Amino acid sequence: MGSLPSPPRPAPPPSPSPENFLSNYVVVAVFCPKEPTPNDSLPNSIELYYPSLNTWSYVGSIPGLVDGHVLKGFALVSLGDSIYLIGGIVCRKERVHVNDEYAEFVDVGIQVVPTVVRYNLRTNQWFHCANLGVARYDFACTVCDNKIYVAGGKSTLESARGISSVEVYDPDHDTWTPLPNLHILRYKCIGVTWQGKVYIIGGFAEREDSDKTMPSIVERSSAEVYDTEAGKWDLKADMWQLDVPPNQIVAVNDTLFSSGDCLNAWKGHIEAYDGKLWNEVEGSHKRNLSTLEDAYENRPSSQRLYLTMAPIGTGLFYLAGYKAEDGELARTMSVVHIFDTSATRAAWTSFEPMELEGEKELCSHCCVVNLS
Repeated sequence: MGSLPSPPRPAPPPSPSPENFLSNYVVVAVFCPKEPTPNDSLPNSIELYYPSLNTWSYVGSIPGLVDGHVLKGFALVSLGDSIYLIGGIVCRKERVHVNDEYAEFVDVGIQVVPTVVRYNLRTNQWFHCANLGVARYDFACTVCDNKIYVAGGKSTLESARGISSVEVYDPDHDTWTPLPNLHILRYKCIGVTWQGKVYIIGGFAEREDSDKTMPSIVERSSAEVYDTEAGKWDLKADMWQLDVPPNQIVAVNDTLFSSGDCLNAWKGHIEAYDGKLWNEVEGSHKRNLSTLEDAYENRPSSQRLYLTMAPIGTGLFYLAGYKAEDGELARTMSVVHIFDTSATRAAWTSFEPMELEGEKELCSHCCVVNLS
């Protein structure tokens, strides 16, 4: 594992406090500009959110990317004091003509990469880790028993199908080891550790020998469960009740929670999985988080740019960014909403909005680091 140049040290985290358990946690997110500008090299920006202070701190860009390129479709997970950025697809932004009055930027894939880098939040150091055995993007990833599991995804720019390969990373030895393949080809699937087992849920999925032009909901709604002791995958039918992949699934106190799919990150409420069905959580219904006006009273309406969910304690922290209307200046209004899964009433709270420079786009779902 080789070290890399360290970025300028970000603002120091708050000192852990017994009176404020949130001071033990940092949420890490990776952004890029929504649109390139003449003075912007378009790097990914790694940023830290301190929930105890409701503030953001800039770390730096992802090592190894050249100007004009961004990384998408990678996994971001935490282990101990470090975060790991795994795999992904290197893209560039290209302007696409929509009509005579409007053009938009789209991501154009350049290369699928196997690279893995680690950033230690305490020491402010970057390290190169062993590469993935199979380069991939849009794959499932989760941590179980202090090891990182990755599964599925796409491995080439041209492929219309997912892959079934699985591998596990041992941070003590800096090695990736292949595991038995999934039963089903999957990409945009979700990884979560639940009840001591690794779950790979949903995704755009199909059987390898399928000759169907459209995969069935049977595959897309299924999950695969890896028993680390038995070393094998079991197929679990109907664990996800849509043929559209989930956006995020997180575990809090042995319960799985979800609140949207990859086409609609917020469906208007939170759902919990009881082992058989996903059921709406009582009191979780909230006005549509798609606009800032709906999310926060007395604010002008503006479109949501991103939404990601971070589990901390018994809370689900929704980190949202909205396009701020400020003349010609591109701005992002950051708002964090918290749903307390243990509350019996008035479970929703929101922090004060923060105005940030530029219009930001989320490049991967966030992860939570416990520094206690």
